[in-house]
Amino acid sequence: MQQLAYFVAVAEVRHFTHAAEILHVAQPSLSKQIRALETELGASLFSRARGNITLTPAGEALLPLAKRILADVDTARLEVQELAGLRRGRVRLGATPSLCAGLLADVLRRFHDTYPGIRLIVEEGGSRDLVRELTRGSLDMALVILPLHGDPPLDTTPILRENLVVASPADPDAADRTLRGMLPRRPYLRIEDLRNRPLVMFRSGYDLREATIGACRAAGFEPSFAVEGGEMDAVLRFVEAGLGVAVVPSMVLAGRPGLRGTPLVLDDCGPDASRRGPHPGLQRTVALAHRKDVDPTHAARAFRETLETFLVEAAKAGSLPSGVEALVTR
Repeated sequence: MQQLAYFVAVAEVRHFTHAAEILHVAQPSLSKQIRALETELGASLFSRARGNITLTPAGEALLPLAKRILADVDTARLEVQELAGLRRGRVRLGATPSLCAGLLADVLRRFHDTYPGIRLIVEEGGSRDLVRELTRGSLDMALVILPLHGDPPLDTTPILRENLVVASPADPDAADRTLRGMLPRRPYLRIEDLRNRPLVMFRSGYDLREATIGACRAAGFEPSFAVEGGEMDAVLRFVEAGLGVAVVPSMVLAGRPGLRGTPLVLDDCGPDASRRGPHPGLQRTVALAHRKDVDPTHAARAFRETLETFLVEAAKAGSLPSGVEALVTR
């Protein structure tokens, strides 16, 4: 374990002396342990040409495995401590920005009030990024978007469904620039209405980016971007400024008077659509995921129980954010 920890430290900073300082060990001792690991594995892990430290192909292959092993050991240590009756623990939770900006804060507050000794670590990111970190062992569980891509070794439980809407400025002048020609008198928008419309687009790794681009291509056109590469808060601010429109979950518009959300549909369901109403709006399903090969810790299971209880109670009380439907039942 020590050798792997030393290897990961050097791999991350690409400098033996700096890694030794971070680990509070002597640099010769660290170098000796790295050489011992290379001897045991039968391969060089670092290329040390002219003072530049780079990973060899063997080092590149070992790095994600070493990180996962060290993460699993840390999880096992915490689990044993919990079983020993210590009133402490840790939950490393991943969540998409829309959930962090929406209902997650209330869930975390309830969990912290019930289990004040358990440390909460939240990583915010796109669903695909979170799946990768979860698979590597950097997270205990994550709220991700279904379906998953690439068949990762994860167990998933759908917990809620949320509507997707087109976010546009509430300010009439900015709205006129971004919505002109999009039939604002209609209570919904079609994917086709986004053709030749400037979009504010998320960075790569966001499932919303892939979902929006995929829906546009399925409708027969390539979307045009006014600006791209933003996180959730930046995207919403750009829309408020009138740079373009964005496809977002309805819950993120709560508390943002500068924005309005228009339901987004795939089509009008034929010539009788005006009488029947539009096709049901675009939606996405959020699931709670964890690795199949590692049982969640007691602390992680307690968080899952808190989350599911919160959703059930909020659904019964009618207090879920607009456009959100709980999928868990009790």
